[in-house]
This record gives sequence, C-alpha cells and structure tokens, in this order.
Amino acid sequence: MLPRFSARPSAWIAPVCLTLLTTSCEIFQASAPRKAKPVLYEWKDDRGPGELSVNIDLSEQIAIYKRGGRLIGWSFVSSGKEGHATTPGSYTITEKLPLKLSSKYGWIADAAGNVTNGDAKPSTPVPPGDHYSAAPMHDWMRITSYGVGLHAGEIPRPGEAASHGCIRLPRDFAPKLYEVTKVGTPVKVTSGKASRKRLPG
Repeated sequence: MLPRFSARPSAWIAPVCLTLLTTSCEIFQASAPRKAKPVLYEWKDDRGPGELSVNIDLSEQIAIYKRGGRLIGWSFVSSGKEGHATTPGSYTITEKLPLKLSSKYGWIADAAGNVTNGDAKPSTPVPPGDHYSAAPMHDWMRITSYGVGLHAGEIPRPGEAASHGCIRLPRDFAPKLYEVTKVGTPVKVTSGKASRKRLPG
C-alpha cells in the first residue's frame, strides 16, 4: 500500500521508489533463465555381491561402473589431451591415497596468489617473487607404474580430453568411487564405445 500524500514530497517519494525497485528486482530475478549444470555422473551402488570393475572409454570420455556384472553407475571422465594421451590397456588399482601431489605438473603463482603459469613443471623457471605449487590430486587411485591414476579433477568440457594423462573424475563423484575401490580393482581403458547407460530404477 502506498503512503498518504503529504505537503512534503520527500515523505512519500522514497518509500514509493523503494517499493518499485524491490518489486522490479524480484520480477527480474524470477524471470531470468538459469543455466542448468550438466549431469556428470549417476551412482547407485547396491553394495551387493560381486566385485567392482571400471571400464573407461577414451573416445566418449565416459566410465562405466559395474559390481558383479551389474551396472551401478557411470560418469564423465577427462583423460590425456593431445600430446599427453592416456594409453588403453587392462590395469588394476595399485595404490590409493586421499591426497597425492603431482611430481610432474603444477602451476606458478605470484606473491598475491595469482596464477601466472597454469601449466608448469618442477623444471619450469620460476620468476623472482613467484612460487611453484605441485598439482593436488585428491582421491588418488594409481593404475600405472609411471604415474597415471584416477583422481578428482575438473571436467571442463564433458566429452573432451583435458588432462596430462591421468583420468580425472568429477569432484563430487571421486570420493564415492574412492570409498568402494581397493588395491586390485580392475580398470579397463579402451577406445571403444561405452556410451552412457540408464541405471535401473
């Protein structure tokens, strides 16, 4: 309800303007479209009988997860980009660490924390005043002796490779997989078609 008019316009102009501004903002916010986040994984592990297996398709950048042959989930992954290709093969998880720091890659930042080189190596010259930080790899699951593993990371463009050779998992999903894998869990990396499958239920 608008206030009564008075002899002094300043007594009613401010409340009216405030009401109009608040209403317009609410209308604008309600009608502004929001961009939906892409679905990066589905996970329905029944923890039933059978061993977990992981099948990663490099051409689709998708992993399929099964337990005792039953489909229990899928996720996007991000494997090695051009020049750092992930090698197809049959592997097993040989090491698990909640956090591993990369011995090969990281970034350089200035004293204020601004990244000046986001694709650095330990051998990259560091300008005076800057410092090198090794890339953190949370929920690390090693599959090769030469430093390739599954771990939490960015999936910048689902369906496209973007890593230095490791297999990145969506950050929200990596802890779920880490919890149920063990040393010895089989990981098959192929270049075949392992497109997303709808989970039962």
